[in-house]
Amino acid sequence: MSEDKPKQQDPRLLELRDRIDGLDSDIARLISERANCALEVAEVKKRNGEEALYYRPEREAQVLRRAMERNAGPLTDEEMARLFREIMSACLALEEPIKAAYLGPEGTFTQQAALKHFGHSAVSKPLAAIDEVFREVEAGAVNYGVVPVENSTEGVVNHTLDNFMTSNLKICGEVELRIHQHLMISDITRKDSITRIYSHAQSLAQCRKWLDSYYPNVERVAVASNAEAAKRVKGEWNAAAIAGDMAADMYGLKILNEKIEDRPDNSTRFLIIGSQEVPPSGDDKTSLMVSMRNEPGALHDLLVPFQNHNIDLTRVETRPSQSGNWTYVFFIDFIGHRDSENVAAALKDVGACASDMKVLGSYPRGVL
Repeated sequence: MSEDKPKQQDPRLLELRDRIDGLDSDIARLISERANCALEVAEVKKRNGEEALYYRPEREAQVLRRAMERNAGPLTDEEMARLFREIMSACLALEEPIKAAYLGPEGTFTQQAALKHFGHSAVSKPLAAIDEVFREVEAGAVNYGVVPVENSTEGVVNHTLDNFMTSNLKICGEVELRIHQHLMISDITRKDSITRIYSHAQSLAQCRKWLDSYYPNVERVAVASNAEAAKRVKGEWNAAAIAGDMAADMYGLKILNEKIEDRPDNSTRFLIIGSQEVPPSGDDKTSLMVSMRNEPGALHDLLVPFQNHNIDLTRVETRPSQSGNWTYVFFIDFIGHRDSENVAAALKDVGACASDMKVLGSYPRGVL
């Protein structure tokens, strides 16, 4: 009985593997070299007595944009930027790890947004409420906070806007996250006996048509977060949850149906809040809070300066003032940095007609 001869490998395949090994060595060497440069930057700052702002939002945005501009494929621009995001996160952690609070618990989309913006080397802290995120940043217990501000299908997060009325924190950045909702079950769930589906109220709303089609008679139970929904399913044989990838991984759940959101373009915008002013990055947004008297023509008077100075508005929201004296607060986002000439002129004109005005921050437009 003859033994089978081992199959001879293609010489080209061996050549390519050797080439990959060599490239991996080069990449590792260059990453280490970059990390050493980052440490030297920190030392130079200390010697020069500069303020210890290791994280510079405008600088990181510029680096990520350049990474995307230089990309020649086959990786997508976004994938290339994510790789650089993680390299910068690891290098920054050698100087001073970023501490970021976010609306928890663990496994939520807000945590996913925090990791997308700061990278996995940041120290993230889950908190139970948006108010607590603002307080933690104001107290200096963390460097930054991550809070949701608007969803493309469900609209603005009023609780976040209301916190800016009493807070002195600045908006330092933004991150947009494509929201994919999945129906998931645990290892004890009987797929044919599901009588209850847990999720956050907003997620249930985003999947309403799908649920009406496939689970019309199943009870929908709103809970505090998608992570809480995933956690509950672990102990119930007749329940399922709607949540994101991170919750499924964290609680060891099986995804039964993927991407069940009614609108495929469903996304949520998150704000990065902190105490620092951010210099121009070359592609910026500014957020403004303006109080106006409730009188005819007030909104027109507010918007005219932006038109006169050729400024592109991206969002206008209205909230009742907490002072209770029949004034209304407008939250306005527009393209441009407060240090640019046309924006400064527009802000001056707005301030002349407003009863109160506060610039919430100028910051880089979301890269990822």
